[in-house]
Order: sequence, then C-alpha cells, then structure tokens
Amino acid sequence: MHHSSTGPIAVHTGPVPGYGVPMTTTVADQLLDRLREWKVTEVFAYPGDGINGILAAFGKADNDPRFIQARHEEMCAFEAVGYAKFTGRVGVCMATSGPGAIHLLNGLYDAKLDHVPVVAIVGQTNRSAMGGSYQQEVDLHTLFKDVSAYVETVTVPEQLPNVLDRAIRTALSRKAPATLIVHADVQELEYSAPTHAFKMVPSSMGRISTPVVVPDDDSVRQAAELLNAGERVAMLVGAGAAGAHDQLEQVADVLGAGVAKALLGKDVLSDEHNYVTGSIGLLGTRPSYEMMRDCDTLLTVGSSFPYTQFMPEFDQARAVQIDTDPSYIGMRYPYDINLVGDARATLAALLPLLERKHDRNWRKQIETNVAQWWQTMADEALVGAEPINPMRLFSELSTRLPERAIVTADSGSAANWYARHLRLRHGMRGSLSGNLATMGPGVPYGIGAKFGNPDRPVIVFEGDGAMQMNGMAELITIRRYWQEWTDPRLVVAVLHNDDLNQVTWEMRAMGGAPKFAESQTLPFVDYARFAEDLGLFALTVDDPDAVGRAWDQALASDRPTLLDFHVDPNVPPIPPHTTFEQAVSTAQALARGDEDRWSVIKQGLKTKAREVLPHQRS
Repeated sequence: MHHSSTGPIAVHTGPVPGYGVPMTTTVADQLLDRLREWKVTEVFAYPGDGINGILAAFGKADNDPRFIQARHEEMCAFEAVGYAKFTGRVGVCMATSGPGAIHLLNGLYDAKLDHVPVVAIVGQTNRSAMGGSYQQEVDLHTLFKDVSAYVETVTVPEQLPNVLDRAIRTALSRKAPATLIVHADVQELEYSAPTHAFKMVPSSMGRISTPVVVPDDDSVRQAAELLNAGERVAMLVGAGAAGAHDQLEQVADVLGAGVAKALLGKDVLSDEHNYVTGSIGLLGTRPSYEMMRDCDTLLTVGSSFPYTQFMPEFDQARAVQIDTDPSYIGMRYPYDINLVGDARATLAALLPLLERKHDRNWRKQIETNVAQWWQTMADEALVGAEPINPMRLFSELSTRLPERAIVTADSGSAANWYARHLRLRHGMRGSLSGNLATMGPGVPYGIGAKFGNPDRPVIVFEGDGAMQMNGMAELITIRRYWQEWTDPRLVVAVLHNDDLNQVTWEMRAMGGAPKFAESQTLPFVDYARFAEDLGLFALTVDDPDAVGRAWDQALASDRPTLLDFHVDPNVPPIPPHTTFEQAVSTAQALARGDEDRWSVIKQGLKTKAREVLPHQRS
C-alpha cells in the first residue's frame, strides 16, 4: 500500500538498534528462544502485521527456528499436522490476527480429530484496541476454544514462559492442538521473567516423562480368559497401536487371529503378513468384512473406528478393548472388558496368559481369503479403462515403494484406492485426514513429512479436486525448499479425471441421484505443465502400460516430481460389501440420466467380474 504526505518528514535522531546500543530482549525474542529450548526447528507460517514483532525476532535470531512460508495459513496448519504425524514431535504453525488465525482452523480441527500434537501461535490486535471493533479484532479465545485442548492469551511479558510451556506440554500429552495468542504490542515489550512473588506463575523446561499405563492384573486376567475361550478371534487395530507391532504379531499368532486395520492404522502392521486383512469400513476390504461377519471374539487395540455397522453384530461376539484414553473406552461396541492402558505394555502383560489355539482352521481361512483378495485386487487393477484404471497407479507403486517411504493421500477417491490397493511394508508410514476427512491436506502433509524426515522419500496421492483447491499453490512451496532436503524425492501423483469423483459416487450410491455436472465436473488443467514451469520434474501419463515406467522415473528423479495420471472417472469404487439397497440406488441414479451411465455400467461389470472370476485376467 502506498501512502502520501504533505507534512514534514520525521527524522529519527535517537540511537539505532544494533549500532553500538545493545538491543533489548523482547517478548517475541523470548518466544523464539523458548521454542529453541523445546527443540522446535520449524514453524510453518504466513506473515501479517498481527505478528510483526515475532517476524522481527526471527530476523534477529537468524531464522532459528526456521520460518517455513506456505502459500496460505490453512496449509501452514496442515504442514504442522503432517510434520507431527510423521515425527511424533509437536508441529508448530503461526498466523497473524483476524483472518490469518481463522484460516488455521481447518488444519487444527484435522489435528484434533486425528489426535495429533500441534501448537498454533497467533497474533491479536493491541491491548488498547480490544473491545473497540478494531480492524482484525476477533474474539480469538472463543474462536479457538473448541478446537484447542489449551488456549490462552499472553497479556504481560511474565506470562509467556508458563503459557508456552503449558501449550506444548498439553499438545504432546493430550495429542491435541493448543493455541497461544499474543497481542501485537505485547510482542514488542521488553521481556521480564516471572518473579518469586504473589500471583506470578513460574515455569520450567525439561523432558516430558510420559507414564506407561498398564491395567490391573485382575482385569488383564479376565481379558485373557475371554480371549482364550473364543474360537474365531478377530483383531481391530488403529493408530493407537503404533509401536506395538511385535506384540500385535505375537498375540495374533497365539490366538490364530486375523487383523483388520482402521484407516489411520494402515501402517501399524505390514500388509505382507498373510493374516492382515487390510482396511475396514466403507473403504475396506472383503476379508476384513467377512472376518467381522463370522468371528465370535473381538480384540480392539488403539482404535475408535466409528462405523459400528462394519463390526460384529452386538450379540455375536464377546469383546475386549485396549486404549490408553479412558474417554474412548467402550464407545463403539458393547465390550465385555475394557482395559485402559498403553497398547504395547498391555499386550505384553496379556501374552503370558494367552493359550495357543491348536485349531488353526479359522486362521487358515483368513489367510486364504487374504491371498485371494490381493490376487483379485491385482486383476481388477489390470481391467481396461479410458484411459487409465486408477487402481493401477496403486498396484504398480506397491511393488516399487522404496524402503522407509512415507505415503499421504488426500480425501476423495484417492483414499479408496489407498485404503484397498496400496501394500505398506514394515518401516513405511502412511496417513491421511482420517476423522475430519477434509479435502486438501495431501500435498501439505507431504511437505510437513519432508521437513520432519528430509532423508525419506515421500509420495502424495492427490485428486484433481484437491489439487485445484490448494495443491497447485503448495507446489510453489515445494519448489522453494526442496533443495534443502537430503533425499529430494517428493512425488505428487494427481488422479486427473476432471470430476469430483468421490462425491459423484456418493450421490449415486447413497442419494440415488445422477451426476450433477455443474457441481461435479472440474475445468481441465495441465498439471504437468504447471509443475514444469516451476522447475519440477513432471510427466503426463495417459497410457496404462506407461504407469510403471512413470513411477520408476519419478522415484529415480533428482528433484520433486508431479505425475499427471489421466484416469477414468467411471471405474467404480465399489466396496466389497455393497448392500443391495446401494446397488439399486446407483442403478436408479444412472437411469435418471447420468451423463456417464453407459461407461459406468461397463466399467462396473468388468471390475466386479474379477471378484466373481478371481485369477482371470482381462
């Protein structure tokens, strides 16, 4: 903004900071110093005058911690979530007052619903302007109250260390967002530490010692008796079981159980195990569905999977739940025994009390179902489409995934194929927006993952709707920072079908409505050309036989890559347990004039034929 003035020019005659006169330590300086003490190395942020004092402190501190500039505040929050998900450390994001703070909310709700430690630092207008309907004056306490496990405003310098320390400790211990609000004028005040005085609250640094909670011996014994009495045991594991893979494998072996995985627990156990049935739910697999349908005993570990209809009938199975959070115990199923405890420690306590199942027929049936399922998925991925079957992207990548790869997927049809077709091995990581299921986090998750793990390859699956929403802009962020990463490979695979495909299929299957083109059809964009213009490696792929080569080139590239895969929108993401009502609803929707009805019918018949005739290739 340009300003003009006809008055006299003010001349500063006092000492200039940095030239012979020592600079004072401001509240903003102390804020960054405290973040450094907490080993925070990156702050995902976007500037604005509500945080000018903190921006000046970054300059004085030689950008330590690093200010990572996204293209939008929502992306800052998503990048902090991705960083936290794939490191286990707290992710930090920062935004200005008013609109900047508001923009953070969607990413923070993503963190809240997926139980991820994130701290948001936001500016606020000067204290003297509060209550005066001033520019960018928003009631930030009310705004952040629901999304934050802890939210507080710093109004005097002495508050800072306690409020910041509590925000970080709360985020880490509660696995939730916390928010720190700092008035713009307070940022520039000289820092004064809390004193040994009335109504002062001191604070201290130090490693957070997380207690390992184990249930009492009697409860563990009862759980073991219930599991020992079962003949057909099914296990359901979620993100809360991360780090307990050895114990999960041992328990599954002793009980002769199969293991289904909630979507956020996809990387908890390797898909190479022949008893791991894969994802469960609407995006799940047939073996998971059949195992839950036929089991007589259920053991749930670290999961609050919400879709009860995909679990056993209420009178069908006796059940045990293990979760470290007592507020999530007994919530999704009428569990007989609820164990509040750490997944690894509780399973370790259970193991000596479990009796090995000598009848392995249940386990053998699960293994047979899993083997047939993966063969069927391979067959379905090779079904011809116009031009590329989207399943093929995932099946071709599965065999090529580098060791220690990190995979993110955006919401939409990409999540369907990620859940069912991608096989993650031990040591790999994968995630998406599980409970909020928001569009847009795929690319920023990948960026956050790279800053947290610069030596690991990252692959992002992105629908073209999410790509147009914000993924394209964040390619600019990738271009800015990629050369700093030890391993430069960050591959963004766009499922380019010019359709908001997930909603299109939901309308057909659940609403009985034909595709509404004005809502669902997307304008064509040349994503590869956009990426090339930024200096990234890019390929347009519209030949099914070129899919594997494209992955090979991307994973061998010396820079980030965008793969613009032209995929068929009419390949149906049909769940393996589609209800008769859903099938009828879809048929009725097509009959009402869906513009893609004949292609949908053809692709649906070809795809489902692979399940009727497994091992037959097209």
